[in-house]
Amino acid sequence: MTFRLYDTATREVRDFVPLEEGKAGIYVCGLTVQSEPHVGHVRSAVNFDVLRRWLTHTGHDVTFIRNVTDIDDKILTKSAEQGRPWFNLAYAMHAELTRALASINVLAPTYEPGATGHVPEMLQMIETLIANGHAYAAEDGSGDVYFDVRSWPAYGELTGQKVDDMEPAGDADPRGKRDPRDFALWKGWKQDSEPATAAWPSPYGPGRPGWHIECSAMAGKYLGPAFDIHGGGVDLRFPHHENEQAQSRAAGHAFASYWMHNAWITTAGEKMSKSLGNSLLVPKVLERVRGIELRFYMVSAHYRSHVEFSFEALDEAAVGFRRIETFLDRAGAGEVGAVPAEFVAAMDDDLGTPAAVAVIFDTVREGNRAEDPAPHAAAVRAMLGVLGLDPADPAWGAGSSDDAALTAVVDALVAGLLEQRAEARADKDYARADVIRDQIKAAGIVVEDTPAGPKWSLSDAR
Repeated sequence: MTFRLYDTATREVRDFVPLEEGKAGIYVCGLTVQSEPHVGHVRSAVNFDVLRRWLTHTGHDVTFIRNVTDIDDKILTKSAEQGRPWFNLAYAMHAELTRALASINVLAPTYEPGATGHVPEMLQMIETLIANGHAYAAEDGSGDVYFDVRSWPAYGELTGQKVDDMEPAGDADPRGKRDPRDFALWKGWKQDSEPATAAWPSPYGPGRPGWHIECSAMAGKYLGPAFDIHGGGVDLRFPHHENEQAQSRAAGHAFASYWMHNAWITTAGEKMSKSLGNSLLVPKVLERVRGIELRFYMVSAHYRSHVEFSFEALDEAAVGFRRIETFLDRAGAGEVGAVPAEFVAAMDDDLGTPAAVAVIFDTVREGNRAEDPAPHAAAVRAMLGVLGLDPADPAWGAGSSDDAALTAVVDALVAGLLEQRAEARADKDYARADVIRDQIKAAGIVVEDTPAGPKWSLSDAR
């Protein structure tokens, strides 16, 4: 089956055909490092990490670029409020992000460019846009440079909008704009309110890049003028990705062949954000569940489905994943087998992770009934590995071995009870045997008598 994905630009699921056979170039818009990352922030990273792992599993040589926006209005505002240099805030929050992503086994990108390290590439693109008649320097002395949206007839094609129906771009003082929808490519330095360290020299005066030009320049730098997939959160479709596509193509770049957007994790029906006061910082959540369980919670939902966060749902997902781990520990899984065809079909259908997870649970159930569960365990490990969820992956650190040790203790305790039950039945003391059986059942454990002897598993495996 050919890998198919939903392309936001065409609004249809279509076959993935890379520009170069056997290779895939992916650019994902990363975070603006203004604050500690919460659960909503890291969902995008997990979703695109699964995409990367699946393409790698299917034989593609993947170049994966995920940027960091380390200069921005919000960073300048928050650093001023905190009385610290803006670059110190950005550096510290970038470090927090790196730790958060490592805690849920998101692979490091091929490269993670920062906006402040690519100002020359941005200025070069701005010069090209001005030369092509698609950008202009403001005449109000501000030092701002804007993209002329009406000079590009295709502006709005990504989101299916017409220019006249769009709201004004709120990224700069509109006095220097020819049209209120024009967006900033370069922002002149505001000496009275911005530190001198937040300004770079340019032909238009000291200043800093606008948000949108950053990603266009960095994508072109590392993936070339044309690449396969551009991804990010659904909230970035407009204006960020619409503007990226317009300015890149106006500069003569084919840019992305496919656009992918993940949905939000919401709380009370609203996007999870600091401004709503409902953010859930990753380290705090990991005081309740392990990183592997938080990742499983995110992977179990389709990347295009909005997820209404609740601790009850998170706890339920954690319990479900522990059932899988219990099966692997009991089966003594030491090998990684082949991925079942049903799992492949699910993943090839627009990264259908809910159906893929269902295949994992089906395989666990079959393994619990089998005389020899090892082949099923090997298949489960293969599927979990594709999703970044293999408990034996060294990325999960000591937690996995600790859990395995705990499972071994539980296994020994259950084995002892089963031995007592067998002795009671041999003595025809059925009342005592029933009491032991009820104790085991009350602990949430199902015992199945097989020709090879009794086997146990946690109840309600799905």
